[in-house]
Amino acid sequence: MNTNPAHGPFHFRAPSKILWRTIRGMIPHKTTRGMEALNRLKVFEGVPPPYDKTKRMVVPGALRVLRLKPGRKYASISRISREVGWKYGDVVEKLETKRKEKSATYFQAKKKINALRAKAAASA
Repeated sequence: MNTNPAHGPFHFRAPSKILWRTIRGMIPHKTTRGMEALNRLKVFEGVPPPYDKTKRMVVPGALRVLRLKPGRKYASISRISREVGWKYGDVVEKLETKRKEKSATYFQAKKKINALRAKAAASA
């Protein structure tokens, strides 16, 4: 029997779409409640402009160091995406490097202002 690959199943290559599809498989996406939950989910490559100004938090329950025993094998989604043909890893990496540099300069300026503020409060 011949099959047309354009009819699916579709295998996403971008890390965000792989994660989206994985989460979709974990929720009842055919029900109204599941559709609404899936519509609220936002996934991105890197940190896009509205979210690059917000403070990032660490979720201890998601840290590989705490979840996996030493010596266990693991796979990173970026490596998997690269192996299945995602071509934009270098672009995202370059944008992330630029964002981190900008964030570091902002943080240095903030530290300087906080030090001056603390000095002023101590002298007053």
